[in-house]
Amino acid sequence: MDIISLGGLFFIVFVILVVLVLVSCVKIVHQAQAVVLERLGAYQATWNTGLHFKIPIIDRVARRIDLKEQVVDFAPQPVITKDNVTMQIDTVVFYQITDPKMFCYGVANPIIAIENLTATTLRNIIGDLELDQTLTSRETINTRMRAELDLATDPWGIKVNRVELKNIIPPTAIRDAMEKQMKAERERREAILRAEGEKKSTVLVAEGQKESLILEAEAEKQAAILRAEAEKEKMIREAEGEAEAILKVQQATADGLRFLKEAGADQAVLTLKSLEAFEKAADGRATKIIVPSKIQEIAGLVKSITEVAADEEDKKE
Repeated sequence: MDIISLGGLFFIVFVILVVLVLVSCVKIVHQAQAVVLERLGAYQATWNTGLHFKIPIIDRVARRIDLKEQVVDFAPQPVITKDNVTMQIDTVVFYQITDPKMFCYGVANPIIAIENLTATTLRNIIGDLELDQTLTSRETINTRMRAELDLATDPWGIKVNRVELKNIIPPTAIRDAMEKQMKAERERREAILRAEGEKKSTVLVAEGQKESLILEAEAEKQAAILRAEAEKEKMIREAEGEAEAILKVQQATADGLRFLKEAGADQAVLTLKSLEAFEKAADGRATKIIVPSKIQEIAGLVKSITEVAADEEDKKE
């Protein structure tokens, strides 16, 4: 009975061990991961996302690899420029594993290999550039480093997506000189801007004065034109008034002569009335008076009329 019980216990333990071994042979590979499987120490397969089984004891999971893009920040590296300036530059590398098998068997320590490769590549590139070019050519340096690192890490199953110069630290003396240079440049720009502002202000003032003079001249011209037009209008109105007055006097004289004629006045009276109208028309303004050729006859006629009138007065007495 004891032997049977002991045998049953061993069987139960054996079953449990078998179950545990079978469970350990079931592997689940998560998203963005890969598993490198070895059989008897040699590469067998690469498992991607999903459920997988391995043979107990014979198969072994060599490495579980993350396929997501990864970032590694390397410490500052001393580099020397073409003009013999030593500076510290630290870089950031963005890489992604594209071939798990090559990554697992291509290099012993990929991160250290990338770090050393980054340092040597950076020294080679900076060695061909001067200080000013190094400070202003980050994009060019980044592009060249990414291309060279990607080419060098391709046999390791690694793709370098991007390389960035995180910080460039020149020597203290160079930084002080750069700060002084920048200060001088800012002062120069400030002086230029101030001079340009004064120049523009002077130009604007001159243009304003010119515009003011032009407006004043234009206003004076308009005023002179208006005064001339007013004077012209005044003279026209005065001439029209004088002409109208003369016309009215002549009209009145003509009306008087017409009345005398209708009343039966003889030629002598009409002639005298014409002379009176002539005198009123002159009105003392004319400097020359043209006297008719028969003025003596008219004067004699007037004298005769006067004598006849005197004789008639004597007879009445």
